[in-house]
Amino acid sequence: MKPTVILRRTSVRTLLATGLVTSLTLVSGCAKSEDDSDKAKNSTSQGDSGQVVASPSAGSGPTCTIDAYGGKKIDLKSATVGFSQSEKEANPFRIAETASIKAEAQKRGVKLLTSNAQSQFSKQISDVQDLIAKGADLLVIAPLNSDGWEPVLRSASAKHIPIVTIDRKINATACKDYVSFIGSDFVEQGKRAADRMIEATGGKGEIAILLGAAGNNVTTERTKGFEDRVKEKAPGLKIVFKQTGEFAREKGQSVTENLIQSKPGITGIYAENDEMGLGAVNALKGAGKKPGTVKIVTIDGTRNAVQGIVDGWINGVIESNPRFGPLAFQTLDSFTQGDKVAQDIVIKDSAYTTDNAKSDIGKAY
Repeated sequence: MKPTVILRRTSVRTLLATGLVTSLTLVSGCAKSEDDSDKAKNSTSQGDSGQVVASPSAGSGPTCTIDAYGGKKIDLKSATVGFSQSEKEANPFRIAETASIKAEAQKRGVKLLTSNAQSQFSKQISDVQDLIAKGADLLVIAPLNSDGWEPVLRSASAKHIPIVTIDRKINATACKDYVSFIGSDFVEQGKRAADRMIEATGGKGEIAILLGAAGNNVTTERTKGFEDRVKEKAPGLKIVFKQTGEFAREKGQSVTENLIQSKPGITGIYAENDEMGLGAVNALKGAGKKPGTVKIVTIDGTRNAVQGIVDGWINGVIESNPRFGPLAFQTLDSFTQGDKVAQDIVIKDSAYTTDNAKSDIGKAY
């Protein structure tokens, strides 16, 4: 059965210069999980889940223009866009992200070149250089790491190729090395996850953090937001364990299995993405634990994680919306026409709780 396609037109204010308002047609991505990834790759939209720019920051941040960046105006419809995906598309976030980019390119009639680094940073660098060699006029990059992009930036700068990064930042200078970053406020995500954990545990007990992969701003900022909020609001909640689960379900499971042995009285687990959280659920099931014995809060918004709330294993999921296609192409379109675009375009993420998980699961991916 083909998934229902629902188009949602949402007028949002991008983070442009003060007073500049851009109406975006946001097409939401597909609500799919790792278990049905093949269907997800071919889908376009599901539910009211398109990205919306966070309005409090609209018009207040630094901007970039094609003149300041050092380039020339081009018609997006006649351009070639290169997209570099960072990780294997077994992760539902990456499946939905790539599907959204492809769907928007097809909708706009834009030629799209794609590559997948398969979670290898050296490959991603060579992938992007290959996209440049193949004639990409514009680049959309989902970075694996935040550091180490100098070879790509030099190659792109030599040809005046605009770069937009999505979901993770690179450590470089906006409006010089790249045009814009589009993504979530990861510190805020960590704070919201902490609020959910405090509510679930009553603000007391011992909790563990399953850290994301090292070397990118997502892990650093989600950790900071969580720890700062716990310290501020719940001094009785002690973080007694931190270890990377590398954003992977299998690693999240193995780390949690060791956690259960070393800290049998653990109260809660904060997983910095859904896949690690689902791995933690598998470990708890394997240890004979009952749903709700250990409180779990995760970040992403995959269908399997939201189902985990419905089933009683997970206590909250903070969304990190991967449907970047419409916003990324709108940013490129505005920029290449000579308009100002924000250097940081922060999206507004929702959340799934015991109150809305069952009714809103169709919005998950």
